[in-house]
Amino acid sequence: SVKHEYEGEWNTKTRLTTCDPHAKRAVTSSESPQEVEEKEIIFTYDVEFQESDIKWASRWDTYLLMADDQIHWFSIVNSLMIVLFLSAMVAMIMLRTLYRDISKYNQLETQEEAQEETGWKLVHGDVFRPPTNFDLLCVYVGTGVQFFGMILVTMIFALLGFLSPSNRGGLMTAMLLLWVFMGLFAGYSSARLYKMFKGANWKSITLKTAIKFPATVFAIFFVLNALIWGQKSSGAVPFGTMFALVLLWFGISVPLVFVGSYIGFKKPVKEDPVKTNKIPRQVPDQPWYLHPAFSILIGGILPFGAVFIELFFILTSIWLHQFYYIFGFLFIVFIILVVTCAEITVVLCYFQLCSEDYQWWWRSYLTSGSSALYLFLYAAFYFFTKLEITKLVSGMLYFGYMLIVSYAFFVLTGTIGFYACFWFTRLIYSSVKID
Repeated sequence: SVKHEYEGEWNTKTRLTTCDPHAKRAVTSSESPQEVEEKEIIFTYDVEFQESDIKWASRWDTYLLMADDQIHWFSIVNSLMIVLFLSAMVAMIMLRTLYRDISKYNQLETQEEAQEETGWKLVHGDVFRPPTNFDLLCVYVGTGVQFFGMILVTMIFALLGFLSPSNRGGLMTAMLLLWVFMGLFAGYSSARLYKMFKGANWKSITLKTAIKFPATVFAIFFVLNALIWGQKSSGAVPFGTMFALVLLWFGISVPLVFVGSYIGFKKPVKEDPVKTNKIPRQVPDQPWYLHPAFSILIGGILPFGAVFIELFFILTSIWLHQFYYIFGFLFIVFIILVVTCAEITVVLCYFQLCSEDYQWWWRSYLTSGSSALYLFLYAAFYFFTKLEITKLVSGMLYFGYMLIVSYAFFVLTGTIGFYACFWFTRLIYSSVKID
């Protein structure tokens, strides 16, 4: 704070006697300070342009330099260790246990031996029985396929450098548009599964697939946006944009879901490898470690463990305004997540079938989907340890948006686990001779 002085009347060409770049007169510490009572206060600033050797195309490199890439490598090594451990378990089940089971089942010659069936072969008459609320399962599987397609294509575009952080909002716009166009695959997947369960009302299931998940997310988003409007913040999404989103949803996404569903329902249904009995078999009492709640919660730990270090960087980039530009790391972690979800679900599904519990449809979805619960708990931990948010509305915004992210993560991971088990059960039951 300096009491600046000048000679003559003040005008646009007045030069200060206390600070003059032309005369190389710089401010020193011995200058008299500016008194608060003074009526005239002079603000000054200097700008000096220096020509840079950095090319215009490389101007973002300074901001995008990741100093902590060692942590990312640690994250990937940590995730790979989990995958290798799970892969070893799956290989052991597939190559040793399953091979032995199938050889044993196929060598049974006498009727007496055939009647003494044990393990997973025992439930062959019920394993493909449609589950309760199978229409809801079809909706969630279809939505998961839509999500998987959207994330995969977005990551490939980002990996090739099409989605730069210099284009603000480019990533979100690309994800929204891809979500809309992936409705085709959502309708196709849900209709195929619904027809396999011998459902007849395909129009109802298609409408639910097109509306259920987006409606839930839009309702939460609208409430959060209303809170921002209430605070008179410029961060609120304008009404016109909201209307454009609804138009995209009902004008493009919903018709595409119907087109996909129509194509899927017209295709011939996949035949089950074994016939389903008319009367459902009673499920015996299960040991405590195979109780649905316990195995579902255990199943979600490993997929979350594979991605939680990368998750820290993503949360930091979203909530602490840092740039996230290492899509190569993110793509590797995403592949690891897919493999982990598939493997842990297959392992737990095999244990479940061996203990004569054939109700695997919903269990397979929820086992890997439960990792979303850990994601939300981690988001709460991050809120209290890293962020300094004191206002109620800001806290509600954080938890509201993280709830949407967790819900999306549940749908994505659940679908990966479901399809892994679907492939696994069809594979093992088509390998055994059943009279």
